[in-house]
Amino acid sequence: MTNQQDVTAHDIPSGLRRSVHTTSAWLKHVADELGHEDKQKAYHALRGVLFALRDRLPVDEVMNLSAQLPTLIRGVYFEGYKAAGKPERYRDQDEFFDRVWEELEVVDGGAPEAATRAVLAMLEDKVSEGEIEDIQHMLPASLNSLWDDE
Repeated sequence: MTNQQDVTAHDIPSGLRRSVHTTSAWLKHVADELGHEDKQKAYHALRGVLFALRDRLPVDEVMNLSAQLPTLIRGVYFEGYKAAGKPERYRDQDEFFDRVWEELEVVDGGAPEAATRAVLAMLEDKVSEGEIEDIQHMLPASLNSLWDDE
């Protein structure tokens, strides 16, 4: 077995290297939206919002969104996902934010609303306009308003 120290960038397949690069750029975008450079907190913000969004969307739409995510983020997106009983029905923003907070508290990652707005802004920039519109049409007004400019 190869030691981790022996692995070089050339040992990683090019498609996976591209996904690492793209994932890093997406995390930087979230961190920039949050006004800091901490990619660890950006990662947990991304996880929390993607999990909350994923669990709120119908299964078909979960699949449609996943097709536009980089490979590594797609893996995160589906971590622990169980389609049974979906979509969940968050009655208001507070329930959505509670779901986001479950991930943010791991790293004392800040405010769930700020994290949500940062990730949604990044998704709006990185995912096709048609997919964003599909997602927006599936969210209740209380959640859909999070896509609005601050």
